[in-house]
Amino acid sequence: MSQPRVVVLGYGSGNVRSAVRALERVGAEVTLTADAAEVEAADGLVVPGVGAFAAVMNQLRFVDAPRLIERRLAGGRPVLGICVGMQVMFEDSTEYADGTDDVAGDGGSRVPGLGEWAGTVSRLDADVVPHMGWSEVRPPARSVLFDGVESERFYFVHSYAAKTDPAAGLAESATRLPQATWATHGEDFVAAVENGPLSATQFHPEKSGDAGAQLLRNWLATL
Repeated sequence: MSQPRVVVLGYGSGNVRSAVRALERVGAEVTLTADAAEVEAADGLVVPGVGAFAAVMNQLRFVDAPRLIERRLAGGRPVLGICVGMQVMFEDSTEYADGTDDVAGDGGSRVPGLGEWAGTVSRLDADVVPHMGWSEVRPPARSVLFDGVESERFYFVHSYAAKTDPAAGLAESATRLPQATWATHGEDFVAAVENGPLSATQFHPEKSGDAGAQLLRNWLATL
């Protein structure tokens, strides 16, 4: 059986080598690139993200990533977002490029995301922010990503998160309803989403030991 070919989107986000190595360890042939032809041809695309939401969106636009991601999803080609790479799949965020927040809360300065899922990414309401460390997650029944690791802990580093169910407001008859996995730090937030070809995790599977490695294997098995 040939190795699945995975592109980790190279657009300037920091610390992506750990994701490349983790995917290689679980059996993928991995290329770090933003080349359109390679992104389109890959069996799977990983969208990493480190830093402020607005800065990541600017970097993604610079390499035409919104169009590349949309083309893959329209063709049913798998995409996995990680950390801010998950957050940008939502409609918008209150986090500015310098890491400060839309403290007025009026939405007038919200930063638009890719809009694959409804909802706004906002600062966690917790005694300690950022949320940094290992936390339990609550996946839905019959989760593909969390098969075999439903009760494990995963490693988080973030100050912002989506807090509303991405399936909220969608008709139950809709095909491929997004399924959310939840975690708690001060308040409940979305820890992962599975939605047909689009999956994403707020935590870092590449930094989550054996549990994270199994989650990546589970994703590779869908390619």
